[in-house]
Amino acid sequence: MSDQIKFIVDNLNKEPFRKNYNLITFDSLEPMQLLQVLSDVLAEIDPKQVVDIREEMPEQTAKRMLSLLGILKYKPPGNATDMSNFRQGLVIGSKPVIYPVLHWLLQRTNELKKRAYLARFLIKLEVPSEFLQDETVADTNKQYEDLMEAFKALHKECEQLKTSGFSTAEIRRDISAMEEEKDQLIKRVERLKKRVETVQNHPRMLKIARQLRVEKEREEFLAQQKQEQKNQLFHAVQRLQRIQNQLKSMRHAAADAKPESLMKRLEEEIKFNSYMVTEKFPKELENKKKELHFLQKVVSEPAMGHSDLLELESKINEINTQISQLIEKKMMRNEPIEGKLSLYRQQFKRYVSKLRSKSTVFKKKHQIIAEFKAEFGLLQRTEELLKQRHENIQHQLQTIEEKKGISGYSYTQEELERVSALKSEVDEVKGRTLDDMSEMVKKLNSLVSEKKSALAPVIKELRQLRQKCQELTQECDEKKSQYDSCAAGLESNRSKLEQEVRGLREECLQDESRYHYTNCMIKNLEVQLCRATDEMKAYVSSDQQEKRKAIREQYTKNIAEQENLGKKLREKQKAVRESHGPNMKQVKMWRDFEQLMECKKQCFLKQQSQTSIGQVIQEGGEDRLIL
Repeated sequence: MSDQIKFIVDNLNKEPFRKNYNLITFDSLEPMQLLQVLSDVLAEIDPKQVVDIREEMPEQTAKRMLSLLGILKYKPPGNATDMSNFRQGLVIGSKPVIYPVLHWLLQRTNELKKRAYLARFLIKLEVPSEFLQDETVADTNKQYEDLMEAFKALHKECEQLKTSGFSTAEIRRDISAMEEEKDQLIKRVERLKKRVETVQNHPRMLKIARQLRVEKEREEFLAQQKQEQKNQLFHAVQRLQRIQNQLKSMRHAAADAKPESLMKRLEEEIKFNSYMVTEKFPKELENKKKELHFLQKVVSEPAMGHSDLLELESKINEINTQISQLIEKKMMRNEPIEGKLSLYRQQFKRYVSKLRSKSTVFKKKHQIIAEFKAEFGLLQRTEELLKQRHENIQHQLQTIEEKKGISGYSYTQEELERVSALKSEVDEVKGRTLDDMSEMVKKLNSLVSEKKSALAPVIKELRQLRQKCQELTQECDEKKSQYDSCAAGLESNRSKLEQEVRGLREECLQDESRYHYTNCMIKNLEVQLCRATDEMKAYVSSDQQEKRKAIREQYTKNIAEQENLGKKLREKQKAVRESHGPNMKQVKMWRDFEQLMECKKQCFLKQQSQTSIGQVIQEGGEDRLIL
């Protein structure tokens, strides 16, 4: 209990409460003051709880605190009888009830703030079913539920973003990097535009390039459409096979349509379905739930970076080395010395053989790398020579074109040849694609006509089954409407009864709390009245011994003693003031006398030291030193 009070006092002295309590002052708080402290802590969790309890009725205070504690999911210790004691203690401000509540609230303030915030939007307002029959009320309730679901999704997304590990600094760096890439692309496009503007007939060439791009996109679209048609054909064939199998099984069942066989088949189907429902599906559902819980746990954890992975790898390596060391120690303890030596010899031999194989592989790879480097240097030199030669030829060609007045002709000719080659290839592919598509369409049409003729009897049977299904569906809808109307009536009656029970319970709780509060006030007044009666009896009594026990007599006696003590102290103060001047003068004289005696002592000691060295004698006006 003392640790609990110490924890409460420490947290109340911190921000944002700043109560400046110690253990003694907090333990000596009155019940109203203790309830005010609890109300302040609840107001920190939910700002709507900022109330001065002196301006509030005790029943309202208890109801307000109990409702918020219920929202925060506080569970009082004990059973149902202890719950009534808890309510009574909350009304009268009992310390054994208030202290655990304060300790629980101060332990998890941030979590409870979040819970109180969410409760404002997620506590569903129950609307009676008879009111929901109105379309306006039903639409409003539907909008209310949709908004609640949207709030849940947004809050969940916000929490995931908070715990995802992304920071604003990283996002800003990414944005700045993308802006730099955008600027570089813009500059590159401008440079390409300038290069193209110097070429003759560049609008025509751009138009041809645009047409080429459009044809390529069309080619990709046709290829995608072809693939989609192939997929549709494959699915149609599969569906046809399934329908044929179903038709075959139905014909076989119709041929063997005996009551015994039908009952046996139905029993087997029922056993199979019951097995699937009772055993297989629950197990699969439990496994999926476990997997979902694990994935949610993984998603809720912050994203791991490269440094976290490196740290985990280092830990794994350390654990592996520790395991190998422990295995070696265990083998050294359990096996004889010769076995240890043989083990080490085998390990050493394996290590030497592995090292030799690795050294040979290393030498081969090193030789291959050296050959590649030599070949790369030769090819690089050849490339430089060819580039230089190509530049010289291009320069000569440009000078010749300038002399002839047809500058840019060679570049334009090359581009036109390349574009014409690409166009011919595209036309060839397009022709092949159209031929294939026409052939495929013919095959599909023939297949569809064959399947239609084959499915005609099945469709006829299916129409009869559909008609029967419609009749059964209509009958089912009628039964369902009857059931819904009956269920709605029963539900409305049940909701009315629940509402009445809830109102009676609240009235009972209010009356019970009012009774307890009145009972406590009566007990307090009885105690005060008893004390006042005893005081009057003692004061009026003729017995002096009994009269002395009265509180008034005790206080009178204490006042007289304190007055006598004050009188003595004032007399003593007056004597001290009168003797202060002479006493200070005497102290000064004693200090002067002490200094005089100290001076004489020093002179005497000095004279003694001189006589120990020698003696000075004065004769005839002369001083002589005798050692």
